[in-house]
Amino acid sequence: MKKAPAFIFFLLIACFTNAQEKSITKESFDNINLNYPGLENVNKNVTAGKYDAAAQDLLLYFRNRKNIKHPDFNVGDEARFRGKDIGKANQEKADNALVHKFQPQKGYGFFDYGTDINWDLWPVKDNEVRWQLHRVTWWMPLAMAYRSSGDEKYAKEWIFEFNDWAVKNPLGKSQDNDRYAWRPLEVSDRIQSLPGTFNLFVISPNFTPSFLLNFLNLYNKQVAYITQNYTKDGNHLLFEAQRVLGAGAIFPEFKQAESWRKSGIEILNREIKKQVYPDGTQFELSPVYHVASIDIFLKAYNSAKLAGVEKEFPDSYIKTIENMMMVTAKISFPDYNNPMFGDSWIQEKSSRLKQFQSWSKVFPNNQVIKYFATDGKEGAIDFLSTELPDAGFYTFRNGWKDKSTVLILKASPPGEFHAQPDNGTFELFVNGRNFMPDAGVFVYSGDAEIMKQRDWYRQTRIHNTLTLDNKNMLITNAHKDKWATGKKLDVLTYTNPSYTDLKHQRSVLFIDQKYFLIIDNAIGTATGNLGVHFVLKEDSKPVFDQANKVYTTYADSNNLLIQNLNTDKVLLKEEQGKVSYAYQKEIERPLFVFEKPKNDTASQQFISIVYPYDGNKVPQITIKPNAGNDFEKGNINLSITIDGKTSAIKTTLEQ
Repeated sequence: MKKAPAFIFFLLIACFTNAQEKSITKESFDNINLNYPGLENVNKNVTAGKYDAAAQDLLLYFRNRKNIKHPDFNVGDEARFRGKDIGKANQEKADNALVHKFQPQKGYGFFDYGTDINWDLWPVKDNEVRWQLHRVTWWMPLAMAYRSSGDEKYAKEWIFEFNDWAVKNPLGKSQDNDRYAWRPLEVSDRIQSLPGTFNLFVISPNFTPSFLLNFLNLYNKQVAYITQNYTKDGNHLLFEAQRVLGAGAIFPEFKQAESWRKSGIEILNREIKKQVYPDGTQFELSPVYHVASIDIFLKAYNSAKLAGVEKEFPDSYIKTIENMMMVTAKISFPDYNNPMFGDSWIQEKSSRLKQFQSWSKVFPNNQVIKYFATDGKEGAIDFLSTELPDAGFYTFRNGWKDKSTVLILKASPPGEFHAQPDNGTFELFVNGRNFMPDAGVFVYSGDAEIMKQRDWYRQTRIHNTLTLDNKNMLITNAHKDKWATGKKLDVLTYTNPSYTDLKHQRSVLFIDQKYFLIIDNAIGTATGNLGVHFVLKEDSKPVFDQANKVYTTYADSNNLLIQNLNTDKVLLKEEQGKVSYAYQKEIERPLFVFEKPKNDTASQQFISIVYPYDGNKVPQITIKPNAGNDFEKGNINLSITIDGKTSAIKTTLEQ
């Protein structure tokens, strides 16, 4: 069957759009505060029953509105866009949208939703694909393409799609449809993106007074819906509250604008105390969502400033935001990435730099934020190793530049949805390379097959920590036993009740600001096969030595040795490893485990050394316990010999 010519397709769009034009009545203005400054003519015509004229005046008002500034996209942005390249990705999204090929989730390609858009299509049984379809993220690229080209086809298409979505996804259509199209998070995403889209399209001659009222009334309905259906907690609630506040700030002409602003502010003032630990970390324990929460709180504050109600946020709110930014700095590697704990992924340095630059404008006197905002050219940092005791994030660090050695470990309380059963896991960055990236996240939720893929990345055994019988950790609720820093030695000891009748006590010693000794104690009456797991970067090409050594073979001589130093029998085994740096993308990578049985109630120990080195000659390392050394009692007195040079390590593993 031949495809219809393009002009017929656009004719159908025009016909459908005209069919959606509703007659304008007095009720069309029910949600508008007609006493708002600038709406005098609108009010006059509504009172006189001249509803078409009132709608025309309202459209004229919005086309000339200058007092309310959107943070990104405004009516007077012609010079910014006209004739300018909007970027290959945005142009592709806009042009594909013309033929109803949408990319709901960036982890996948474009899907064809048909000439008669099938908003119920679920091409991949990943919930995110169906949820994010209703975020309609390609509408903004359509608007940008319209402003750049001046081509009305983009405006006609957006108006068609907006009307089509409204007709086919009414609230209450079905429980299944409401679950996706009207999930509060998706609704909040729309109410955040629509004002900018509105500003870019409102000058179009296809943007009629009737469509304006349809748009405003559906927008009002969506904001009101969120206020009655907020998500219970977590980052979703933060997003929703911030966006409701933003709606009240960007559209103060609505009758409910003030109540929306108050609703958002009330929730955010409450949740910033609930969701942010005293050390400044967001309670989902995912660095990506921690940074997202910073931007949520900051956007909300800026929206309040737009509405002139920023004083409704107390000073403690602003101080907490600054503290959260400091958390991001403390758990940053020199390449500006954070560890991929929980549902996290890697970040481009350029985008993180921009975030710090925007943060520095808010807190210009914070020298640490300024340091990150200027890539170390300005500002200053006067500390190295740090702890975030409430979140259980511990950073061992000998510097801040690329050649530094940085290990960041997670020993946390129970996390929320985005956390994983992985206490003890860590990432190690040395001389410009992350040798041991965490597993990351591959997918979120969906059918049984999708959940199987998600669960693979949540396994305890694919993280740098201890397991019993390769099973998932049952409890993540670590207790810090010791944290101490010094010029020659940093020490962390924590205990996690990982399994029924088995506690995992891990001690990490950062020696001479160069290498790490890791002592794992398995304590309790449980029996089974114990394993201490380690992961390596996908390109490390490791050698597995029979002497319980594993070492990388990078040609640039920046290498790493991981060696078990037990005197009792320990087996080295290779296992299947994968890493996901981005949604729906995965790479095979090395993973191995040191194993031994636990046959009785006695504690068992693993002694591992993690030793970065420069060159292709693998260091020769031995360890000798000295008098008084007792791992179970937490007394450490060891002699470590590396390539013939012996150092004494004497400390305790308790405060």
